[in-house]
Amino acid sequence: MNTQANADAAVLIGRFQPFHNGHASLLRMALDAAPKVVVVLGSSFHARSAKNPFTWQERAAMIAATLPAHERERVSFVAVRDYYEDARWAGVVGKKVTQCAAGAKRIVLVGYLKDSSSQYLNHFPQWREIFVSDAADIHATQIRRVLFEAEDIDVSLAALDALVPAAVRQYLRAWTLLSAYAPLLLEHRAVQAYKAAWSVAPYAPIFATVDALVKTAGHVLLVERGAHPGKGLWALPGGFVEQHERLLQGALRELAEETGLAVLGATLAESLVDVKVFDHPSRSLRGRTITHAHYFDLKTEQLPAVEGADDAAQACWIPLADLAAMEDQFFEDHFHILNHFLRLTHED
Repeated sequence: MNTQANADAAVLIGRFQPFHNGHASLLRMALDAAPKVVVVLGSSFHARSAKNPFTWQERAAMIAATLPAHERERVSFVAVRDYYEDARWAGVVGKKVTQCAAGAKRIVLVGYLKDSSSQYLNHFPQWREIFVSDAADIHATQIRRVLFEAEDIDVSLAALDALVPAAVRQYLRAWTLLSAYAPLLLEHRAVQAYKAAWSVAPYAPIFATVDALVKTAGHVLLVERGAHPGKGLWALPGGFVEQHERLLQGALRELAEETGLAVLGATLAESLVDVKVFDHPSRSLRGRTITHAHYFDLKTEQLPAVEGADDAAQACWIPLADLAAMEDQFFEDHFHILNHFLRLTHED
């Protein structure tokens, strides 16, 4: 390992959910390697979830709190959403780092070669590497479990002394007082119960689902989820494929059940524009879930009547112009699905 990088800027990439001592050691290496450090905060702009409970602003504040003032001035943060497409994601990261470290000719990437989850480090051949394979083996998942399964939060946080910097432990204690904490506890329990129900299966299950994106008159049809996980978040109408139906039949059935969309099935079938499979292994907290998104464009001037039912608390027509600002209010990767078909963001 060469820490004498003689670099203009160093890059550290991660989700930091939350920032722990393993991350802190990598940040120290980055600070030793270059006068400017760019910390890339992955999985940004998501709705809060048991996997990504902290906003990118909270993570930036958490990390900054561990540094003295003179080092804090050397660290910049850039937020990057998930694209579920490696090349596209890497391109956005490279572009944002170049903008943040303007004028830097020599950039080094600092990282921990942990396992297959570290493959993202290989997408930046334009940067020199400072990789370690013997960093502290700390798992953020375990820390989040402490947060969400604690009977006494103070006792549990005290048990994290060896895992997180003192400033982060203090931050986490204050964070548990936020109104967002209690719903995340319920979501964590719901996800764990869901996984437990399938734990007796002879092999890890793979779920097949369908989603329906219906556009017309400058609007998109969305539902508000009525139960955990994702209670209160916006989503595309959809659900699990039943045993004896085709994918399109499943999409039309779920659309009818959740929204009562006043359009004939034959009309919807004729308005089908595209179908795409979204199969990223980490797209759902509930387990390996492969969805088939059906994009319908009705091309009407009026909005058909809808009424939320089944798993949906409500069904609403949302103006296309409002969607980009709602990114952090969507369930799982549903904003990404919308973005794929409608190109709502333009940063890449």
